Amino acid sequence: MIKTFWAFLFLCLSLPLNAQKETKSVTVKFISETIKLDGNLDEPIWEMAESADEFWEYFPLDTIQARKQSEIKLLYDDKNIYIGIKAYSSGRNYATQSLKRDFRGSGSDSFSLVFDTFNDGTNAFLFGINPYGVRREALIANGGTSRDDFNLSWDVKWKGDAKIHGDYFTAEMIIPLTSLKFKEGATKWRFNSYRIETQSNERSSWTRVPQNQLIYNLAFMGDIVFEKPLGQSRTPLALIPYINGLSQKNYETEESLNTLKFGGDSKISIGNTLNLDVTINPDFSQVEADDQVTNLTRFEVNLPEKRQFFIDNNDLFASFGDGFDVSPFFSRRIGIAEDTLGETIENKIIGGVRLSGKLTKDLRVGFLNIQTAEDIENRIPSNNNTMLAFQQRVFSRSNIGVFFINKESFKEYEFLAPEDEYNRVVGVDYNLASKDNTWNGKFFTHKSFQPGDNIGNLASGATIRYNTRKFNVFAKGTFIDDDFRSDLGFVRRTDIFKTIINVERVFWPKKGIVQNHSFQFFPNVRWSPSKDFLNTDYDIQTRYEVQFSNQSQARFEYTNSYTFLFDPFDPTSTDGAIELPGEQGYHYNSVELSYQSDQRKLFSYDMQSSVGRFFNGDRFSVEGAMTMRFQPKAFISLLFNYDQIHLPDPYPSANIWLISPKIDITFSKSIFWSTLIQYSNQRDNLGFNSRLQWRFAPLSDLFIVYNDNYFVNSFQPKNRSINLKLTYWLNI
Repeated sequence: MIKTFWAFLFLCLSLPLNAQKETKSVTVKFISETIKLDGNLDEPIWEMAESADEFWEYFPLDTIQARKQSEIKLLYDDKNIYIGIKAYSSGRNYATQSLKRDFRGSGSDSFSLVFDTFNDGTNAFLFGINPYGVRREALIANGGTSRDDFNLSWDVKWKGDAKIHGDYFTAEMIIPLTSLKFKEGATKWRFNSYRIETQSNERSSWTRVPQNQLIYNLAFMGDIVFEKPLGQSRTPLALIPYINGLSQKNYETEESLNTLKFGGDSKISIGNTLNLDVTINPDFSQVEADDQVTNLTRFEVNLPEKRQFFIDNNDLFASFGDGFDVSPFFSRRIGIAEDTLGETIENKIIGGVRLSGKLTKDLRVGFLNIQTAEDIENRIPSNNNTMLAFQQRVFSRSNIGVFFINKESFKEYEFLAPEDEYNRVVGVDYNLASKDNTWNGKFFTHKSFQPGDNIGNLASGATIRYNTRKFNVFAKGTFIDDDFRSDLGFVRRTDIFKTIINVERVFWPKKGIVQNHSFQFFPNVRWSPSKDFLNTDYDIQTRYEVQFSNQSQARFEYTNSYTFLFDPFDPTSTDGAIELPGEQGYHYNSVELSYQSDQRKLFSYDMQSSVGRFFNGDRFSVEGAMTMRFQPKAFISLLFNYDQIHLPDPYPSANIWLISPKIDITFSKSIFWSTLIQYSNQRDNLGFNSRLQWRFAPLSDLFIVYNDNYFVNSFQPKNRSINLKLTYWLNI
């Protein structure tokens, strides 16, 4: 068995990396004329530009030229890249969520351009615009192999506008070269562009992308060739100071706080390829509130990072491990801690530095050092948080990464246990990605060190995926030692050996309302190594999924599960309830149905429901989302989750609700107002988060943020705050 595994591994690492037969290419001409940004392509200079055209359809077919064609013209000078777009449509009835920047979703019209400036097939910059002139920018990491590799939280300065005509729209974009990172003297970038056209239900791309891959996958790109080499692009020193006035009250302790805070960030460019970010007394009060979730498991929930300081090149730090069971670095650990009651609170960040980017064509580096403040009242020590990471590209799109993490308190505290004085983790990851992305995977080994505990402490794993039009096979094995720790990471559970095999067969009908349908078989089994490999859990899923030609989809799923509880556990989280007994196994199963409607419609929804056994009782759940667009000014959504858990006496039963409506209103392309309401009886919280944002200058904002939280049962207030925050981006 072991010999077979290593033979299979060797085969994966030595795969022939087949490229596309032909690479599309377009020359970008150098100009000295000025282009007026108005969304119209009426300047004579556009006539001399070569065109990136002949788009391929990606959906509903991926074998024909696009029915609604697009044309891209690219020019450049010493300071900017100029992009002109002409995109034909079925009419003027374009779909958009709102006028808010950084839109996302296949149900909205959009035009996106992807620049792989280092030609490594691993990282890229994305700039997008829609027919209303609404802009977005994103970072694509890890080759764009999953939806998690697409990050819209990144912000950078650039300009764009669009104009709607009869059966087409035009757009102009001006992207400063200082907003990109690239090698001085470069003459070629890998490039692709894709478009969503809702009226004809078509998605298309300049370079052909097969439907079994994501449309922004970096394995499928053409080239843009510059007429003369790019020079040094020295980004000016950017200073981003802020001032924040805060007034808040804790109604449980009757404590009030009124403060005026100052701080800021600076961005320093080191050559064309490295970024140095410095932060002093950062404040994240304007960041959108986290989405609350219903958690019926024994394990912590992983929530995404939204703070801007941690976003740029975040994959250099956060992509180690497998992203689910173990991630040695999880930036949300910094600036957040637990108080003496086990509640999550903010832990002030004094300051920090962050260096990231390219050292050579194939070598990336990331260094982060952040100091957090002590909070004696809540028994939280001051900690220094450090990570150093290197990533070396090998073969076509694969890479090897190594890292060192250290969290350490340099001061002695009475409440700090000796084993918590420091935590260090080292590791190496190999990320496999074949040139056409048919094969990808990951192989990693990490080891932790803490005072008096340096033996064992290992986490390792292997993942391999084979992805073709008709067959998808995914296999994974993960081992996490009982004593493995990563205080700056996310480790769902320790003392686990886990295996997953997912086999999917996809069918593509030649006609009819079904775009494709598939069968999946997905066993997920876990053992406890410290207990003689006792089988602690398994989930065996069988799934049938249908994708319809109008972009709606349906799924049927049957799951057979087993859970062995070592400790007593109450899945309802009811205060004072009798917990299910530990040292006992539970068998249960469930059936789930789900349906997602056509997201292009003004009203759309996504619903799923499951019913079945749950531990020694029963569970019925319904969850979903509904959205309504009032184009182009308003977008209303409602998320909800209901779980009815019935356990036999004397164990608790519960009806658990999570309801979350949200209203987004855009008064213009620079003034946005959003209000999020979250009701969760599991967390005993009713929360209101309302945020008004005025972008009065590029990347410069005035925020007014109001937060209010109440106990669910008594409707008594918990805490309330209002923030007035001003940030300004200043280039020197």
